[in-house]
Amino acid sequence: MNLISLFLNKFLKPGALWALATALLPVAALAQPAPDVRGLPTLAPLVTLVTPAVVNVSVITRAPMEDNPLFRDPFFRRFFNLPDRPQRKEQAAGSGVIVDAARGFILTNNHVIKDAEQVIITLKDRRQFPAKLVGTDPGTDIAVLQISAPNLTALRIGDSDALRVGDYVLAIGNPFGIGQTVTSGIVSALGRSGLSVEGYEDFIQTDASINPGNSGGALVNMRGELIGINTAIIGPAGGNVGIGFAVPTVMARAVMGQIVRYGEVRRGRLGIEMVDVPLEAQRKLKLPSLDGALIANVEPGSPAEKAGFRKGDVVTALNGRSVRGPAELRARLGLTPVGDEADMTVIREGGQQRIRTRIAAPHPASSGEALAVAQLPGMRVVEIERGSPLFERLNGGGLVVAAIEANSRALQAGFRPGDIIYAVNRLRVQTAAEFQKLLSNAERGYAVSLLRGDFSLTIIVR
Repeated sequence: MNLISLFLNKFLKPGALWALATALLPVAALAQPAPDVRGLPTLAPLVTLVTPAVVNVSVITRAPMEDNPLFRDPFFRRFFNLPDRPQRKEQAAGSGVIVDAARGFILTNNHVIKDAEQVIITLKDRRQFPAKLVGTDPGTDIAVLQISAPNLTALRIGDSDALRVGDYVLAIGNPFGIGQTVTSGIVSALGRSGLSVEGYEDFIQTDASINPGNSGGALVNMRGELIGINTAIIGPAGGNVGIGFAVPTVMARAVMGQIVRYGEVRRGRLGIEMVDVPLEAQRKLKLPSLDGALIANVEPGSPAEKAGFRKGDVVTALNGRSVRGPAELRARLGLTPVGDEADMTVIREGGQQRIRTRIAAPHPASSGEALAVAQLPGMRVVEIERGSPLFERLNGGGLVVAAIEANSRALQAGFRPGDIIYAVNRLRVQTAAEFQKLLSNAERGYAVSLLRGDFSLTIIVR
């Protein structure tokens, strides 16, 4: 033990050592539990402050009953007046966060309330209220609920962009339906993506324990601010193994703003295709890091082309905030309302410049007849009209998903209204007949290539 340690242990009272140490540290470093009157480090005051804003979300849905050979017989179904797919009621539990006490707005996950017939909110003080669904956004897995109740407590929304790997966080929710639970950990990584086919992802990764039922709960910093909505875990059988994910509040706040205003998220298009910055581009452009998004293609006649974007540009910031990669840029552009301006910092040939452009409305769907797809029940598609801008962009047309029925196989597979389908198993399709033929000939499943907004993705159906 050195002389300084001997002095501190001999002359300082219990708890004073902590006080002296923290006095010598910058404010940003005070991410540690402070001692209480007993001289013991504790997070209890912080937990007491934030937990009243975290609620239990109880959901009643209908699910198909187990398959019975008799149900496959049309005569049996008609004779007993049974539906084509008998259903039973199921109850599930998740979590939510009150973010506006005056208006009763609650943030949760879309997958928590998906297909819900009834949603009941239970507060920490055990009061229960029926919830109204204001709107959902499957792309970010965010939903907004509303309750009418007095004396609510809301969490203050923090700036998730200010997070750093290593920051302390608390995860609060209702794991396994056993009741409100608090776990602690750190921010393990930022900007995670690739967890779903939706594409609008920019997750916070944490090792704070997150289990089934935590979905929709709060991820808070040491100031008691909401900085994420817990949404996913990776682990065997869905259990916690120290890898959990949360939607950052910068994204959740933007989604909520559009849902409250419009009832949905109205995404537009810019007309660029983005990829990760390769090592060769970093060396050639003398970039300080591999952060940013390399523009791989610019759509002719698009807002991006009119604004002056070029293939090979590297976007490093959007509206003054740096971007780590194409997934983050895609997610943020996807939350910029149609008509709003996007101000981007671009590296081109070693020089930096700013380019401003406005987000345009999505390509209009063709006015043709919407046709059903037998292999994907619940989906209707429209053939793209020859000569339209969308036809020219695809160099030969394709199909626009005109409608998706709730609870349908097509919706569960990941298709969404507005998707532009152009290939199946890498074979181009231009008509609904070609599309259905390729699906019918695929014996072991198929990969459908499509455009969603400004990016391409592939949906695998088995």
